[in-house]
Amino acid sequence: MTTVSLAFAQVNGSPAGAEPLRQNGTLVAQVFSGGTVRDIRVEGTQRIEPTTVRSYLAIQPGDPFDPDRVDRSLKALFNTGLFADVQLRRDGDVLVVQVAENPIINRIAFEGNRRIDKENLEKEIQLRPRVVYTRTRVQSDVQRIQEIYRRQGRFAATVEPKIIQLDQNRVDLVFEINEGPRTGVRAINFVGNEKFSDGTLRENIQTKESAWWRFLTSDDNYDPDRLNYDRDLLRRFYLKEGYADFRVVSSVAELTPERDAFYITFTIEEGERYQFGKIDINTTLKQLDPATLNDIMTTREGDWYNAQEVENTITKLTNAVGDLQYAFVDIRPRINRNRETHTIDITYEINEGPRVFVDRIDITGNVRTLDKVVRRELLLAEGDPFNSTKLKRSEQRIKDLGYFERVNITTAESAVPDRTVVNVEVTEQSTGEIAIGAGFSTSDGPLADFSIRERNLLGKGQDLRFGATVSGRRQEYDISFTEPYFLDRDLSAGADIFRVRRNYQDESSFNEKNTGFALRLGYPLTERLRQRVYYQLQDTLIEEVPSTASKYVKEQKGERLTSLIGQELTYDARNSKLTPTDGYFVRLTNDIAGLGGSVRFLRNRLTAGYYVPLGDDQWVLSTTGEVGYIVGLGQKVSLADRFFIGGDTLRGFNTAGIGPRDVSTGDALGGTRYARGSVEMSFPLGLPEEFGLLGHAFSDVGTLGKVDISDPNVRTDETIRVSVGTGLSWKSPFGPIRLDLAIPLRKENYDKKELFRFSFGTRF
Repeated sequence: MTTVSLAFAQVNGSPAGAEPLRQNGTLVAQVFSGGTVRDIRVEGTQRIEPTTVRSYLAIQPGDPFDPDRVDRSLKALFNTGLFADVQLRRDGDVLVVQVAENPIINRIAFEGNRRIDKENLEKEIQLRPRVVYTRTRVQSDVQRIQEIYRRQGRFAATVEPKIIQLDQNRVDLVFEINEGPRTGVRAINFVGNEKFSDGTLRENIQTKESAWWRFLTSDDNYDPDRLNYDRDLLRRFYLKEGYADFRVVSSVAELTPERDAFYITFTIEEGERYQFGKIDINTTLKQLDPATLNDIMTTREGDWYNAQEVENTITKLTNAVGDLQYAFVDIRPRINRNRETHTIDITYEINEGPRVFVDRIDITGNVRTLDKVVRRELLLAEGDPFNSTKLKRSEQRIKDLGYFERVNITTAESAVPDRTVVNVEVTEQSTGEIAIGAGFSTSDGPLADFSIRERNLLGKGQDLRFGATVSGRRQEYDISFTEPYFLDRDLSAGADIFRVRRNYQDESSFNEKNTGFALRLGYPLTERLRQRVYYQLQDTLIEEVPSTASKYVKEQKGERLTSLIGQELTYDARNSKLTPTDGYFVRLTNDIAGLGGSVRFLRNRLTAGYYVPLGDDQWVLSTTGEVGYIVGLGQKVSLADRFFIGGDTLRGFNTAGIGPRDVSTGDALGGTRYARGSVEMSFPLGLPEEFGLLGHAFSDVGTLGKVDISDPNVRTDETIRVSVGTGLSWKSPFGPIRLDLAIPLRKENYDKKELFRFSFGTRF
């Protein structure tokens, strides 16, 4: 340790420095009392000027010797952090200051840091090369490094600083790091739970017990911040189940003696379960009839109390009242809890809210993505009236971009009265994708496709994609670029260039080559209604038609040029575009070919889907349907422009597996009108949620027909085909993977079946 001594040169004829003195001794006061300081001599300095040392002293030449001033001078020199040792002594009427300078750091190195890069550690510590070395600063940086590892769940990490002495009073500082294993969670226990088992409660918190299969997640590592979040998740779960008096008494995390795992214990009080009592609406808004809002409420008298449904009702009421042009609305539930009958009466108070405006919008966490990419998805701007419902929809719009792993929008008070600050915090994720698809059937065997895509090019939200399918039956190459905000307006502009060669020998005994380009422009009509217009120029060549092919295929052999314009009108009321669990969408597509080229037709398609959550968000019932019709304008519809159904569009049947077919050759001829639909239930498999596994049960129906061919060998039955099946999907680290097994229940004898389909993708 650093030592400090006070000495004097001579006392009553004694030799200089003969008797060391204690700081608090009587002799110290005697030595440093009496007489005047004639001079101050500084010894031991190397880099620091003696005048700098004297500037820190509380005593100067001409001052009387004073023990208090000497003591203050000693403390002042140590507080500079420049010296490892300081000694003061008196040599007659000269005050001698003997110092030993702290070394200068030449280099800082880290050893043993495999999990955290050197650059990230350097950002956290305060010491730098060419800075004065002090033990206090080193210990502070050791604690900072340990805190970094604790945030990664490594509570057993140790950091030992070492120095290497160099010449010229320089040192190399080395932090030797033993990262240790991740500090997992050995067990999660609950005390006080009678209505729900420990297993059920563990499923409803984010922290998980350590297990070998959780190597792809960090939820089984102890995180004190996550523990606070788990308390809130438990509260939400019990309030959703009707336990309005629930509270978490304590949450304790105990580290094992080996420092390799934690035991977590939640002590809870469940309380009684409540039901909804009387539900009512009161309002002070003029010309607003509360009776018109009764059908909007999702809370019903007699149902078990559910805090989430109360929030849903407030959101729906806010939207409905907002649609009636009430800009500032404050809806609050007045809750009356009856502990004797275990009922909760709720009155939704609708009043004019405070006139609050958005002061500013702060966006953080977007290292790569430009601010304007996030800002343009917000339904609020600086100066707009604040609206919490629009804020929630804005949060979902940002999530639907697919650029961010986490999106959190909060508000804070502004320095300006009647103003609020909107804070948008995002955590970016990889937006590059490598997608690989695969399928298999008894007739086709294996097939695969590949695409590489960047959905957030240069952080501007631009979408660039290159796709290629290489197999024995199909070769596709396409390049697509989309600018979602063309000219800094809500205009989605894009272009596509493609060259496709498909082998339809098994389905229809011909090969098809398509080469061309397309231009696209999309724009909103309302918040949920959007239109897209496009132009496409495509050269189509049907070739390699064998002599055994149907004569109706042979007559299609040759080259055609299609010049087409079209539009797509979409109304989307789903709660999410990426993973919808509630809501619906409707899409109308119209194409007309004939503005140049050699092909003329009118093609129409109508698609719709509806999603209903059943209890839990993982239980989702979805229905989709589609109808299409194409008619030639002064000519027959060519084989390449007809509809083909099967594969992904009708599971249980091969690609082009149903519809008009020449039974003498087995060639599918396509159809000019079709209808198909699907009903699917997605459900959890009872496995831990972090597995990302879902089961699916579905039934597909479809029909395809109507071709202008009169031939007994051509079957054109427009009977309904039906299939049922089950599937398994996995949100793997490599992307979504899905396997479907389907069996036709209703089919024609000339249809071609397919047992299962398999697809997967990955991101980088």
